[in-house]
Amino acid sequence: MLAIPYDMPISGYRNHAVNTLRLWKSAATDVFDLNEFNAGSYSEAVQAKNHAEHISMVLYPNDSSENGKELRLRQQYFLASASLQDALRQWRAAGNNDLMKFAEHNVFQMNDTHPTIAVAELMRLLLDDERLQWDEAWAITSRCMAYTNHTLLPEALERWPVALFERLLPRPLEIIYEINARFLRQVAIKWPGDIDRQRRMSIIEEEPVRQIRMAWLAIVGSFSINGVAALHSRLLKEGLFRDFVELWPHKFNNKTNGVTPRRWVAHANPDMTALISSKIGEDWIADLSHLARLKPLAAGGNEAFHAEWRAAKRANKVRLAALVEAECGVTFDPSALFDVQVKRIHEYKRQLLNVLHVIHLYNRIKHGHLEGSVNRCVLIGGKAAPGYVMAKRIIKLINSVADVVNNDPDINGRLKVAFLPNYRVSSMEIIAPATDLSEQISTAGKEASGTGNMKFMMNGAVTIGTYDGANIEILDAVGEDNFFLFGLRADEVEALRGHYQPLSYMERDPALRQVIDLLISGHFNPCEPGIFDMIIGAMMSPNDPWMVLADFRTYVDAQERVDQAWQDEARWTRMSILNTASSGFFSTDRTMQEYNADIWKLT
Repeated sequence: MLAIPYDMPISGYRNHAVNTLRLWKSAATDVFDLNEFNAGSYSEAVQAKNHAEHISMVLYPNDSSENGKELRLRQQYFLASASLQDALRQWRAAGNNDLMKFAEHNVFQMNDTHPTIAVAELMRLLLDDERLQWDEAWAITSRCMAYTNHTLLPEALERWPVALFERLLPRPLEIIYEINARFLRQVAIKWPGDIDRQRRMSIIEEEPVRQIRMAWLAIVGSFSINGVAALHSRLLKEGLFRDFVELWPHKFNNKTNGVTPRRWVAHANPDMTALISSKIGEDWIADLSHLARLKPLAAGGNEAFHAEWRAAKRANKVRLAALVEAECGVTFDPSALFDVQVKRIHEYKRQLLNVLHVIHLYNRIKHGHLEGSVNRCVLIGGKAAPGYVMAKRIIKLINSVADVVNNDPDINGRLKVAFLPNYRVSSMEIIAPATDLSEQISTAGKEASGTGNMKFMMNGAVTIGTYDGANIEILDAVGEDNFFLFGLRADEVEALRGHYQPLSYMERDPALRQVIDLLISGHFNPCEPGIFDMIIGAMMSPNDPWMVLADFRTYVDAQERVDQAWQDEARWTRMSILNTASSGFFSTDRTMQEYNADIWKLT
């Protein structure tokens, strides 16, 4: 099989630097089997070609089937191996012959568990192709591999069945066995007789089915392991990776995520960019910390600037309203509060809690309880993994609720709801500048970091969120007066686990009871009875790990504080400006500088 490189130039911002993003396409070495063709086996004649090209045709196929799992593993191995072989080829081509110096000039940052087969594959290349001894090969590998973890969900850490590895990757499996045997000897020396710890730390999970823990392989083979937000890194060290931290505390660190202001402000929000630059110059585009110079302009006495700020925001909202009209057939009023949640559809991100609030608002309007409320346009968007049935059912619920709300004459435009199909980067470039309220409402302790929250903040949106992921650092940066905080903390979520009783929240909160009753009655699915039973059952289960109902009341209360703030135009404008002015820390420039200073050490 061939790995064919395709290079994309990635130009720096006014720095005379162009980097290369190397992508790979898979191709067969033998494209066509003439013997098979002449024998009348026409499909078999191109089977090798099709089999090879499938690898790079669709990234991350549905892994709910065995074929899907196998294709994912083939993809991961193909991409990792091609990249490693290419790095070694370039090293040789540059005139280097001493492989013991390879790690001084090369670092591989493994982004989550998808590429962690690279640990075993680099060992294979050094042992089998370069003919190094084990200790030499391991010294190189363990000094040039670094691992970034992106999840606190144990089920999201990849595990591959040993049987699948035996069939597809027998040599890397042999190497993994040897890595594990040597590693467990280290564990046994550190903690003699602690068999439970050896079982927990083994790269090979024995029960209930023998599997390879890819995150464990990454940790053992790396010199640096980092999380992507302060809370995330702390919870990793106290929870998932605690055994490894006790063995190698020096390996673990934090690198809070960032997003690029060039794309997410300068490119996506030209009106606001021009306004900011007219006040503080253009230096902030290359050094986002300069945005702090906007803070004095948030204060009273700058009414002309505030009016220009609102005008830029309104122009962006008109642009988003046109997108929603075109793609959803729903009319958004630019003078209303634009309440937005766009991200991957997952139960822990709790789009479901957002929907419950929409139903609550709908119910209040239906009963004539309009005091204190504001006109609100709710936009939800995102994609679900192909085999994630619950996520797809939540998308269905959002659309069903939207259909009822948008077509009920009693609502009279006070509430609009839309689910944006095919959420993508080009959509987000329109959405982020137009958003007033950014929904970051994950169950505390479950969101590693989040980056959408940063894009919204940079563009002057105010966040409503839980004390989770990078929300915490956003809250610290902007201050509690400019952030709508609600919900259980991560330690409270853990303390409640095993004692959670959803029905008790319904009994204490008539508004929640009415929302659930509307769902149970089939009000939003009169022609599809029972279609949302799985969602209702999950929410009302004492085993709901996302504890949706536990946070409902504090979420509704926070949303009422949002309404109060929105009605005070001067206050909301001040909050919006301060969010942008406080977002300097969340630039990828700062993140990359930290990676380089602490991990890569490039000169």
